Amino acid sequence: MSRGREAVIVADSGADLPRLVAVVERQRRELAAASERESAAAVLAMARGALMERLRCGPAEAALQLADMAAAAGLPLPEMAAAVLGQEPPRHPRGTAAEPPSGLDPLDLAGLAAAERAADGAELVGALAGQLRQRFGVAGLAVWLLEADGAREMAGAHGLGGTEASRWRRLPPQFDCPQQRVAATGQDLWWPGGPPGGDGVPAAPWAGRDAARAVLALRDRSGNPLGVVQAWWQAPHGEFDDGVLERLSATVAGFAQLLAVRLAHGPVGPAVPSPAVLAALDEIAGSLLLVRPLRDRDGTVADFAITRVSDRYADPAGRPAGELAGVTLLEAYPASTSGDGLFARAVRVLASGRAEYVPGVVTAPLTGAADAVAVQDLRAAPFFGQVVLTWRPAGEGDRLAGLLGHAERLGRMGGWEENLGTGAVRWTESAFALFGLDPARSAPIRTAELHNFVIAADRACVQRFRQSLLRRREPDVAVFRILRPGDLVIRQIRIFAEPVVAGGAGGAGGEVVALRGAFQDVSAHYHTQVALAATRDQLADIEQRAEQEHQLAIRLQRAIMPADPPPVEVAGVNVAVRYRPAEPGHLVAGDWYDALLLPDKQLLLVVGDITGHGIDAVTGMVAARNALRGLAATGASPGELLRHLNHAACHLTEGIAGTVVCGHYDPDTRLLRWARAGHLPPILVRDGKADMLPLPGGVLLGLDPDARYDEAELQLRAADTLLLFTDGLIERRTRSISDALGDFAAAAIPADRDPAAHADRILSSALSDTGDDACLVVVRIL
Repeated sequence: MSRGREAVIVADSGADLPRLVAVVERQRRELAAASERESAAAVLAMARGALMERLRCGPAEAALQLADMAAAAGLPLPEMAAAVLGQEPPRHPRGTAAEPPSGLDPLDLAGLAAAERAADGAELVGALAGQLRQRFGVAGLAVWLLEADGAREMAGAHGLGGTEASRWRRLPPQFDCPQQRVAATGQDLWWPGGPPGGDGVPAAPWAGRDAARAVLALRDRSGNPLGVVQAWWQAPHGEFDDGVLERLSATVAGFAQLLAVRLAHGPVGPAVPSPAVLAALDEIAGSLLLVRPLRDRDGTVADFAITRVSDRYADPAGRPAGELAGVTLLEAYPASTSGDGLFARAVRVLASGRAEYVPGVVTAPLTGAADAVAVQDLRAAPFFGQVVLTWRPAGEGDRLAGLLGHAERLGRMGGWEENLGTGAVRWTESAFALFGLDPARSAPIRTAELHNFVIAADRACVQRFRQSLLRRREPDVAVFRILRPGDLVIRQIRIFAEPVVAGGAGGAGGEVVALRGAFQDVSAHYHTQVALAATRDQLADIEQRAEQEHQLAIRLQRAIMPADPPPVEVAGVNVAVRYRPAEPGHLVAGDWYDALLLPDKQLLLVVGDITGHGIDAVTGMVAARNALRGLAATGASPGELLRHLNHAACHLTEGIAGTVVCGHYDPDTRLLRWARAGHLPPILVRDGKADMLPLPGGVLLGLDPDARYDEAELQLRAADTLLLFTDGLIERRTRSISDALGDFAAAAIPADRDPAAHADRILSSALSDTGDDACLVVVRIL
C-alpha cells in the first residue's frame, strides 16, 4: 500500500472500523475462492480447446461434448477436463457450477451450459425454458428473485408478453399469490388443473384459469432461498406422476445451483457493456471510474468492486491509476462513506437510479478527507447495474473561473469589457445568456451599438449612459429593457460600467481607452410585482371556490359516514367511529365505514379503504358503500357480499381498487361471521389481551374479477371489544406492517367500557407518520 493510501486510512474515523474489518475479511475469502476458481476454469478452458482441435468444432459444441462425457462417466466437469488433458483434477470452490447436479442427463447439462453462457436474466431464464419446453411441454416460464424487503423481482420470463411481464415484475411480500405462498411455506405447488376450487388466489392472466401450472422454490446448496420459478401449460395436464415431479424438480434444482453462482458474482440483470463501449467511454470521459455493487446477505450494499479505471484517471487521492487495480472502493477510499464521498454518492445513485452532475470545481471532498487533487465537472450515473463516475482535474484557473461562473449564475450577471482603441469586445458566457444569444453564432455587442438591441423607449437612455462614461470618466449605472429573440417576455437589464483611463487611476487627464462592467437581469422583481397584481385579482374567486369545496366536503362526510347509534344499541352493541383526514380541511378521502342493522336483525359492520385521495377517492367510496348496502339487503353472507362488490369494481366502475373487511354480527348468538378483501385483520380485546384475528383468504377489490372470498367465524362474549381500522392509523415509514400491527394491538389494551373513550385514546396515541387518512371502528359487546 502506498503512502497516500495509508494517509487516507489513518484519517478515517473509528466509526468506520467495523466496515473496514468486514472488507478485509471478505477480501481474504474472495482471494482464496478466486484462486480455486481460476485453477478450475483454466483446466476447463484447455480441455475445451483440446476437444475443438480434435473434433474440429466450435466452442459451444466442445462445451456440450465435454458435458456429455462428464455425464456418461459420472464425473464432475473439472475432473473430466483433467482426464481429457491427462492431468490431476484441480480443486474447485464449493458452490460453483463446476460439478453438475447429480441425476441430470446430458440434455439437462446442455441446458445448463447454455445458461452459463447467458448474458443476462432473460437469456438465463430462456435456457431453462428451452429445457422444460422440450422435455415437459411447458408453454412458458418466469423466474422471480428474492429482494431484501421480502418482495420478489422478476429476473426474466419466456412466453410472456411485455405488458403482462411489466404488471407482474414485482410481487410485494403482502401480495397473496402462488409465488409468495411457495416462498413463505417452502412447499412447491403442483396444480394440474389450475388453482383448487374455492381458492381465491389471483389467476395468472397469461394462462387460462384451468391451465396446469407448477410453482417451485429456488434454493442454493445450503438451502438458502433464492426465489421462485413458475411454469405453465396451455391446458390442463392431468395428474403429475412421480417421474415428472422428480425430473422437473431435479432440472429446476440444477438451475438453482447455477443461479446461486451467478448471483454470487453480481446481479442477474442486463448484459454487461462491450469492451468497445468501455473504450469509447474512456476516450470521451477522460477520468473514468466504474464500480460494481457488492451486497451482504440482507441485500445492503457493503462495498463496490472497481471494475474499470481509465488510463487518464485523475485520482482525488493523488495516486497512480495502477494502484487501484484489484481493490474495492472502500479499500481505495475508506473515508468516503459520508457526505458526498465517492462511496456515499455511488450508493445514492444506485438506489435512486438517477444520474448526478456537479458542474464546475467540486468543493465537497470525494475521498472523505481533504482531496489531494481538485476535480471538476463530476458526473455519476447508473450503468448496466453498476455506477460510472467521471470527472476531470481542475487547475487554479479553473478554480477561479468556477467561482466566477457560480457568482454570475447566482446573481444573474454577466461580465464584459471593450477596448475602444481596437474595438475588441469580450463577454462572459453568462452575458450572452442574458441577451439570449449563442456565443458560437453571435459576436459580443459594442456599447456604441447597444441601443439598437433595446426597446425603442430606452434607446436614448442607453446612448446617454455611454456618453456619460466617456465625458465624466466615472462609474455609472443604467437600466434598460430588451426583448430576447424568440422570447415574448420583456426583460429589465441593469448595466454597471467604469471607464479605463490611460495612465491608470492617476491619469485623470488621460484618454479613455476601454470600458468594462457587468450586466444584471433584474426582471425578477418586476415580474413578481406583475404576478402579485394578477394574484390579487384572483384571490376573491379562489377564496369563494375554496369555501364552496370545503362546505361540499363537510356535507359529503356527514352524508356518507353519519353517526347512527340507535340501531346499533338495539343490536346489543355500542359502536364508536373516528375518521382522521389526511390534511386539515380535507374531510373525505378513501377511508369509510358502515354499521347498519339489517332486516334480519343482524348487524352489518364494514370498514374499507379506496385507494387515492380527492374527488376520485370520494366517488369510489360512495359507489362502494352504496353498492355494499344494497347487496346487504339481499341477505347474502359476507363472502358473497365481497364477491359481488368485487365484480362491480371490476366491471361496473372505472378504476376502483381498495380493501374492505365486512362482517355480520348476530346479537342473539353473539356470533360474528366475516370476510376480507386484502384488508388488515381486526383486533379482538378480551380479558386484558389484544390479538389479531386469523386472516381468511381474499384479494383486493378490483384486481381479479373471478376472485373468491373465504369466511371466518368468531364467537364473541360480553365485555369483548372488536377493533376495525384502516392502514393509515398504524403505518410508519421505519416499521414493517407486522411490527406496526403489534404496536397497535399493545396500544389497544386495556379496553374501556365506553367505546368512544377507547377510540379517542387509540387515536391520540397513534404513531402513524405516512400522512394518510385513517378510520377506526370500536365495537363493544354489551
